Amino acid sequence: MDRSASLPSSPSLPTPGSAEPAQPAESSALSRAERFVWLTARVLEQRRFAYHFLAGGAEAVETALAAYLGTDGGYGHALEPDLRGPVSQPLHAVHALRVLDGIGRCGGQRVERLCRYLTSVSTPDGALPACHPSLRGYPAAPWVPSADDPRSDLLTTGPVVGLLHRNEVWHAWLFRATDFCWAAVAALGEGGATRRPYEVAAAVAFLDGAPDRARAEAAAERLGRRVREEPLIVPPAAPERTEDRPLSPGQGPGEPFQVHDIARTPGSLARRWFTDAEVERSLDVLVAAQQEDGGWPPHRRPWTPGATLEWRSVATVEALLTLRAYGRRI
Repeated sequence: MDRSASLPSSPSLPTPGSAEPAQPAESSALSRAERFVWLTARVLEQRRFAYHFLAGGAEAVETALAAYLGTDGGYGHALEPDLRGPVSQPLHAVHALRVLDGIGRCGGQRVERLCRYLTSVSTPDGALPACHPSLRGYPAAPWVPSADDPRSDLLTTGPVVGLLHRNEVWHAWLFRATDFCWAAVAALGEGGATRRPYEVAAAVAFLDGAPDRARAEAAAERLGRRVREEPLIVPPAAPERTEDRPLSPGQGPGEPFQVHDIARTPGSLARRWFTDAEVERSLDVLVAAQQEDGGWPPHRRPWTPGATLEWRSVATVEALLTLRAYGRRI
């Protein structure tokens, strides 16, 4: 592949004994992000970046993701950087399905095996916990829940169910898990549950993939009213303000949820909750968040250097995908 045609400008290579390579005077957000990815990212994020922005192949992404695959059909090995250690976890499954969905490979025997793993770790009501007890004994972020008998959680179940439905995957596990998601989303919309920004994002991920589109649109409308009535994200009219929205576990004061964190693509049901001007202001904040080294900051409180750096690479790829989805020049 001719990389010279992929980006308008690329950082020059350093000469032996030289200092850091000089950056082009007017390098694009994409070229600066590329340099950050090659300098710091995991192989998986490098392959994802190459696929989405440099015409790389899907097979390379699949091969990189397979390194995190466990013998039980789940994913581990810190695929979700806040959960270290080799054991499979539901949050890793969320991450894996997002990667596979992004390259159009969310199906086949791999996903069939993953559904069997999901069945094996489900709670009595057929949904997924945020964290399975098998993680005990391995390092994890201090806010990761740990319990011998964990409860069902929309945080993991919503995105998994939504992505599987979006890709027309049918498995017996989905029936009860889907029912759980409908009930959990209804509770959020009615104000009867703890409403965290991460839960709203998980609800949107479910609704965007749910096969009953009429029901999903009605549920999204109710949830959107709650989001607008309560300070669950940075006020859309003032995206630079952060003091009016609550913090989720693991979130730091400098890591606000913006409109684009909830409505990640123009086709999302959550996009309807916000005006064009609100979306554009939020995207302006995202553009400005790119840091000097070319990467974006994650929505995570720092707790160990390795996880923080890995999350930055994930956040950088996701930021670029969001900006491109909304037609922003990168």
